[in-house]
Formats: sequence, structure tokens, C-alpha cells
Amino acid sequence: MATFVLVHGAGDTGWSWHLVAAALQERGHEVFAPDLPGDDEALTLDDYADAVVAAVGHRRGGIVVGHSFGGFTAPIVADRLSADALVMLAAMIPEPGESPDEWWQSTGFGAAAEAQAALDGGLTGNADPFVGFFHDVPRPLAEEAMRRERAHPSAAAMAAVWPLTSWPNVPTRVVVCTEDRFFPPDFLHDLARTRLGVVADEIRGSHCVALSRPDELASILIGYADEVDPTGI
Repeated sequence: MATFVLVHGAGDTGWSWHLVAAALQERGHEVFAPDLPGDDEALTLDDYADAVVAAVGHRRGGIVVGHSFGGFTAPIVADRLSADALVMLAAMIPEPGESPDEWWQSTGFGAAAEAQAALDGGLTGNADPFVGFFHDVPRPLAEEAMRRERAHPSAAAMAAVWPLTSWPNVPTRVVVCTEDRFFPPDFLHDLARTRLGVVADEIRGSHCVALSRPDELASILIGYADEVDPTGI
């Protein structure tokens, strides 16, 4: 049995993982998918990591997964938990000394998104969330996700530099969603190579793949757990 710690992205709650959590639990694994604090503009990335660690309690190790903006929080959590593995799912990959506000320009995200939009007829970056984010998510689930949106992260978390001085000493995997219309797949592949020296894996799906293909995603995560603990104990 593995322990999975699932860190949601901007605007989300732990609910965004509920289908993946159910798929993992059905296969005998333990899952933590807490709501990170929202609606407080003074909270920082450290505060978000504190909330995750508190939810996990006394446990250490496990597989920490960060989705989207959760890529800024998940490595901090992985470092504090001495995680067995860290998975970056369609995630922002930070560098020491970089704030989330700076990430967009320093990574070249804007140019990459514009280039992809020119190729796909404006699907990438589309202002309609049902096109840009939830295009492969069943409509009722997408509508429920939008009803649950809230103010996260805070202005303070966006402005302050990432608190780690180096990437945590944890085996790291990157998963790119091949139909992502927010973070272009080629952009994330390049970011994984240049910032982490990692060749990213792929899953077919949108940026919100945890809602559109939860079983496939759960299988990938279990595969990573098996890599770090083949005995499954």
C-alpha cells in the first residue's frame, strides 16, 4: 500500500482529486487531498505547505503529486515529508529565487501559448473554460468544478519567491497532458528537460485530466509508487 498526497492547483479544492482518490483507494492505497487555504491574501506558499503537512499528520514518505499551480507547493511538501517520489502533473516547475508572478515571463509561457494557439486555431488559451480547461470533462463535472472555484493562491503567495534553495532530493517525475490547452505540451516537455533534467511522461487528456481520465491517471501514479517500492509494502 502506498500513500498519495495530492496537491491541487489554483482556484481548486481537494475535490478536484476526488475521482483519482477513489480509484487509488479502491486499489488499496491511502490518499490525502486537502483543501489548501483560500480567500486570504496574506497566506504564503509556506502556509499552503503547512496545511498539507498538517493534513498528513505523523506520516512521512509517500508520493506527493502537484497539479498546475500546485507545482509551487508540492516540492515544499515533498521536502518536508521526505517523500518517496514527487510527481508534477501539468504543473508549474519553479526555480529557486523565482516567484510565481515571475514564472510566466521567465519560462517563456506567453510566447509558447501564442504559438500553440496559432497552430490549433485559438483553442489554447481560449477564454471559455469549457474549451480551454474542461473540453474533455463531462459537463456536469466541469460545472461542479467551476461552482467550487475560490480565491487561491493569494497575492502574497504569488509575489514571494519560492522558499526552497534547491530542488528537493526526491525522485521526480513529470506528467504532460497531451491535450492541455493551458500549458502547451511541448512547452512543459521543454521545461521538464531544462529545469529538472527529466524526460516527461504523457497522458492523453486536458489540463483537468484528474476529472476526465481519473482511472488512467491513478494507474500512472501507482506505477510510480511501484518504482520506488516494488514490494508494495
